[in-house]
Amino acid sequence: MSSVPIVQIRQTPGKIGIETSPGSFSIRQPKADMQITSTPAHLEIRQAKTELTIDQSRALAAYDGGSHLEMSKRLYSNIQQIFLQGLTQRMKDGERMREFYKPGNTLGNIMKSRSQNDPPFAEFRGAASRDNVDVRVDLIPVSIEVQQGGVDIEVNINRPEIEYNRGKVNIYMQQYASVEFTPPALDTTM
Repeated sequence: MSSVPIVQIRQTPGKIGIETSPGSFSIRQPKADMQITSTPAHLEIRQAKTELTIDQSRALAAYDGGSHLEMSKRLYSNIQQIFLQGLTQRMKDGERMREFYKPGNTLGNIMKSRSQNDPPFAEFRGAASRDNVDVRVDLIPVSIEVQQGGVDIEVNINRPEIEYNRGKVNIYMQQYASVEFTPPALDTTM
């Protein structure tokens, strides 16, 4: 039997080499700028003095009659009543004198009772009372004014600063593809 010659094929694959160096980020953000302005609160308190008023004019009028004008008014207002009381008493005495014949209605008895029943002299003083002194206290309320303060904050944000350094990519052929044919050996003896 004869042998069939065989062709040998040898194939070498291609290889691509890739080398990379990574890129890098640099991120930096400056601090925000802040401006703070504050207004202080204002408090104002005002209080006037308390007023004390003492009126003792009625007490003085009860002690000594008060002023000349007050005494004159009191005398004038009481004189009409005293006059009417005196007139009434004189009328009663006259009636008794007319009945002089009755026991106890003698002129001496009438004159004696008349001195006892005489109307009093007009009162020139005011009425005595424990309430004659008026005391008044005027409390003036406190005035409070408040002006509110405040805080004003202004913020300026600084943008971030970003830098990117690109990496490198190196692509090369590490091994080229190849195909190698090896023919069979020829028998040259024929």
